[in-house]
Amino acid sequence: MIWTIIIGLVAGLLARAIKPGNDAMGWIMTIVLGIAGSFLGGFLAGAIGVSTEGNFMNLAFSVIGAIILLFIYELITSKMKK
Repeated sequence: MIWTIIIGLVAGLLARAIKPGNDAMGWIMTIVLGIAGSFLGGFLAGAIGVSTEGNFMNLAFSVIGAIILLFIYELITSKMKK
């Protein structure tokens, strides 16, 4: 459980650093973003037939999933502001 939170935090921070823009969210939302990104990344890796057994591949797909979720989050919040 603690390892999941740590990976979620790292993946969320990396995704927020890679994706341009100002995504104002706190630590808890960053961890949730990373954990959800990890699930999405694992699903995507399985769909294209890539093994995520190594720590680097797991983290890489977690970050990819988190970036995708950040784009979705940005779309939702920009439509709510209008």
